[in-house]
Amino acid sequence: MKKDTSHTLKRAQRFPVILIGEGLLVGAVSGLIVMFYRIALTYAGQWLNEILGYIKGHPVRIIGWFVVLLLLAVVVGRLVKWEPMISGSGIPQVEGEVLGKLTQDWKRVLPAKFIGGFLCLFGGLSLGREGPSIQLGAMGGQGVSRLLDRGKTEERYLMTCGASAGLAAAFHAPLAGMMFALEEIHKGFSVSLLVSVMTSSVTADYICSYIMGIDPVFQFKLDHVLPQNHYWLLLLLGVLLGLMGTLYNKVMIKAQELYKKPKWLNETTRLVIAFLSAGVLGLVMPSVLGSGGDLIVSLIGGEMVLGLVILTFVVKFLFSAVSFGSGAPGGIFFPLLILGALIGGAFAMTASEFSGLDPVYVNNFVLLSMAGFFTAIVRAPITGIILLFEMSGSVSQMLSLAIVSVAAYITATLLRSEPIYESLLNRLLGGQQKGAVRINNGERRSESEKSAGTDTGKSSGYSTSAGGQKVLSEYVIMSGSVLEERTVMEIHWPKNCLLVALERDGKELIPRGKTKLMAGDRLTVMTDERDAGYIHDKLENLCYTSF
Repeated sequence: MKKDTSHTLKRAQRFPVILIGEGLLVGAVSGLIVMFYRIALTYAGQWLNEILGYIKGHPVRIIGWFVVLLLLAVVVGRLVKWEPMISGSGIPQVEGEVLGKLTQDWKRVLPAKFIGGFLCLFGGLSLGREGPSIQLGAMGGQGVSRLLDRGKTEERYLMTCGASAGLAAAFHAPLAGMMFALEEIHKGFSVSLLVSVMTSSVTADYICSYIMGIDPVFQFKLDHVLPQNHYWLLLLLGVLLGLMGTLYNKVMIKAQELYKKPKWLNETTRLVIAFLSAGVLGLVMPSVLGSGGDLIVSLIGGEMVLGLVILTFVVKFLFSAVSFGSGAPGGIFFPLLILGALIGGAFAMTASEFSGLDPVYVNNFVLLSMAGFFTAIVRAPITGIILLFEMSGSVSQMLSLAIVSVAAYITATLLRSEPIYESLLNRLLGGQQKGAVRINNGERRSESEKSAGTDTGKSSGYSTSAGGQKVLSEYVIMSGSVLEERTVMEIHWPKNCLLVALERDGKELIPRGKTKLMAGDRLTVMTDERDAGYIHDKLENLCYTSF
């Protein structure tokens, strides 16, 4: 154990250099994987449009297409049953593993997610490519780690790098990929991690852009900056987006619950409902199928009137719930951006009618609403702002983006709406209690142990249990937390963790019992892999909560 611990600490000292090289490698691998996934989904969308045009007005062909949709549902259902970790977005799964709360197998997840995501978009389900791209990128990082025989600490860093590369390659958004990986996946950063994630993100974006082009995902034409006398509309829009984002989160979670209530519904029959719904909508309203990128083109091109925008939003919203709730392999990221754009378009059209807003600013509100809706749902405002200006190629709306995003964030927070990916992760971990998927069994303690106080110990009792790989984690003490201005020996530290280092003002200190902790201190903690999730929750609570 001492040899293992010593090796882990020595390697940690070389992390900054090691991680840059490994981040470059992960960026190349994950970028190529996601690039091929993007190409596959492009063909899926083209083939779907050709099929819908071919079957239109021909009853026999329509019946044949519905038979194909049933077969697609069966195949995807088999994939989900074979590898449950591919169900849904994939972002909660990555977040859970980085936090040490569950495990995935890259050899199974990579092919199953790739094929499952392709078949779902080919069938027309209202799902996005970003969640699968992030999961595929993270699995690329895990694969690199395991092929190089790295420890769990490095593996989680490389998974974060891969997640960043996945989003960067999916949306041509390297900065947003970096921020999302740090803000949502890893939930913290150090200088070494920041540089490696940036390296991975830029590498993936370069490879993808070199082959697929550098044009932004959304071709916005914003010829005018919104005048400040209209900024009161931004506050109203932010509040509306906060309300709608809260509704969106509740409906998506409720959809999953409704699918699981009937006993006769399983992995396959749930997907049958979603695929058949896509078949029906393909006949009556094909614009809501798939991710919905064409809706943006129609909206900013002035091809949609207010009534059609509202109708499209309602149908797309409900169909997204049917698609995602079924457990199909696909994300909610891109569809929610489309829904946000529709809200912004409807809001601007209404404002133009009743408040004198010049119609030339409709496109501005479309862009702003996408960022605000994303912020209200995911609760990652910085990522939302950066993502939208990277995807649109416009940097002239930064102040407006910030106002809408902050207003949406505050509204959703006041309504006590839990961020969607945290809700999904909690549901995933709850489902694991029933043996649905793999879980790290050591990260939780029974309620009786907690109430008895057996999960904590004084500083003199630092220890790590024997067996299993050692994991290093970093935590920053926030101002006002329970740790601030208290000595190490005064803290009830979680059992089975070892405080190995303390960094203050760029200098590393050896933590001793009488060492006083201060806001801004960066703690490095070692624990066993099986306890990592439990220790993470405990130390997050200590570092961020005041009692």
